[in-house]
Amino acid sequence: MRIHHSPDHALHHGRCELIDGQLQPCFEKPQRVEFILAECHRRQLGEVVAPRDFGRAPLARIHSAAYLDFLASAWDEWAAAGETVDLLPYTWPARTLRQVLPPTSLHGRLGYYSFDGGAPITAGTWSAAYSAAQVALSAGAEIASGARSAFALCRPPGHHAAADVMGGYCYLNNAAIAAQAALDGGARRVAILDVDYHHGNGTQDIFYARDDVLFLSLHGDPGFEFPFFLGYADETGTGAGQGFNLNLPLPAGSAWDSWSAALEVALARLQSYAPDLLLVSLGVDTFKADPISQFKLESDDYLRLGERLARLGLPTLFVMEGGYAVAEIGINTVNVLAAFDGA
Repeated sequence: MRIHHSPDHALHHGRCELIDGQLQPCFEKPQRVEFILAECHRRQLGEVVAPRDFGRAPLARIHSAAYLDFLASAWDEWAAAGETVDLLPYTWPARTLRQVLPPTSLHGRLGYYSFDGGAPITAGTWSAAYSAAQVALSAGAEIASGARSAFALCRPPGHHAAADVMGGYCYLNNAAIAAQAALDGGARRVAILDVDYHHGNGTQDIFYARDDVLFLSLHGDPGFEFPFFLGYADETGTGAGQGFNLNLPLPAGSAWDSWSAALEVALARLQSYAPDLLLVSLGVDTFKADPISQFKLESDDYLRLGERLARLGLPTLFVMEGGYAVAEIGINTVNVLAAFDGA
């Protein structure tokens, strides 16, 4: 399995995020990728390759032009005002406020395009996010050319980003961009299986009214877990997308037995859909020692996950999402990929 990766990921290094009532160092940091790469090399998973540049057009198939313009220019506007600290929102268009087009001020636009205080914009955020999307597109192109599988080592992650909303460490939705590119390239149906601990609210929102992308997610119940406002079991799609969204929220403390039972429910639906391509939004923050998650998977469980996905017999694109137990993130991620390759 080839590993698509760009060193541009390190250009995005947020200093802090707003969490638990205070500003804290970001859990989403460059070391996450370095640990994964080191484990890929140690276990000789496959060749590491640089991404091709497909330009901005595939990004605009998912994200609005105004949102892309904002992401590309926000830091320069901030720096031109003499600022050097991370750019974080402090106000949002809540339900009681007027729902208007983006305000003219930078902070107004920042709040309009954000849903939390966990996605700081830094000098390198746009470059890193743009490159992460190119990584996903490059890995997808390899599968379109006949590869059985590929790994898009994306950072920043993407599954919380909607068409014109960032948050949860995510700016561009890498999996959604790759899925749309596959459809534009001739695929009829694509499935996205999101195994990150947190619900992929952005991916769900992007495809919620469509039947050419099946979205399946196993995650911490949003009744108690971020992102709180999406990811419930009764969200099944709308319009043409009715029945093409499956959420499987699970309680805190879920270990392999209950988690894998939910996985089988998702895979049964996936197989009946018969997709041309499977994208796996691969978050390993389901690990028992993850600092911001509450599931109890063991490192060996990720071997079982990889083996199970391989038995589907589908062309499979793995897109990196979350995982914040940095010391173990490489082991857990490569366990999935190596088991898939070896099955």
